[in-house]
Amino acid sequence: MLIAVLFFLTHRCLRNLLLLWPQFHQLPPLRPPGTSRRIPHTIIIGVRKGGTRALLEMLDVHPNIVVAATEVHFFDWDENYVKGIDWYRGLMPFSYENQITIEKTPGYFTSPQAPERIHDMNSSIKLLLILRDPTERVISDYTQVYYNRLESHKPVQLFEDIVIKNGALNTKYKAIQRSLYDIHMERWLKHFHLNQIHIVDGNTLIKDPLPELQKVERFLNLPSRIMSSNFYFNQTKGFYCIRSDGRERCLHESKGRPHPVVNSTVLEQLYSYFREHNANFYRMINHSFDWH
Repeated sequence: MLIAVLFFLTHRCLRNLLLLWPQFHQLPPLRPPGTSRRIPHTIIIGVRKGGTRALLEMLDVHPNIVVAATEVHFFDWDENYVKGIDWYRGLMPFSYENQITIEKTPGYFTSPQAPERIHDMNSSIKLLLILRDPTERVISDYTQVYYNRLESHKPVQLFEDIVIKNGALNTKYKAIQRSLYDIHMERWLKHFHLNQIHIVDGNTLIKDPLPELQKVERFLNLPSRIMSSNFYFNQTKGFYCIRSDGRERCLHESKGRPHPVVNSTVLEQLYSYFREHNANFYRMINHSFDWH
């Protein structure tokens, strides 16, 4: 009899818990005492396939930095922007007054409307822009789309078949347009001083993270807290992983996927096309990179 009663009560408790679960599941996260959600002090504006996720997760090691969990797309998607600044703030993590909130949305860099919208929110904000060799970025962009289409059982094309049309470079290909750094940077410099935009060398970050991260610490006026011990090279994955708070973690398995071997003639066409744009970009920022 006792066993039957216990079984009945347990069954009732489980049923009630399942009925209430949707309500519990939708409850907002607990707010630590002394914290609040704040508009970002800093935004990683891009570039897509430049290393934005790696940069964000590596900066998250710093105790004075808190990061937004997802790409918000507030300033580049009209359907989100019309929801207003309070909606945007509500997506930020809780932080203490001495912490810097950072969000990253790579689409901002190439968005025509994002620079003005961010300036309207905070004209003195600090921006982080991580870039890599534009040709490598195009290939990485293609690779992501290629695997996404494979996973969705959609048809795929060879890189060369997309990049070359009628024997000439397909400059309308979105991945190529995203790598025209000078065109996009020109829009940002209409609204922000160059000293508000710190450019991270994405090619260097993946090979030797610490020096690039220390530059970011100085740009954000943060105490030096990121150490070489926070990173270790994973031989299996072929890139650096993160060690923090006694835990080790690597970027998502979608990062570091092998790129296709591209025809050398096509590579030369890409290098040649980007060369003048790169030179323009170097003049804009008073700095050069070791790109093709």
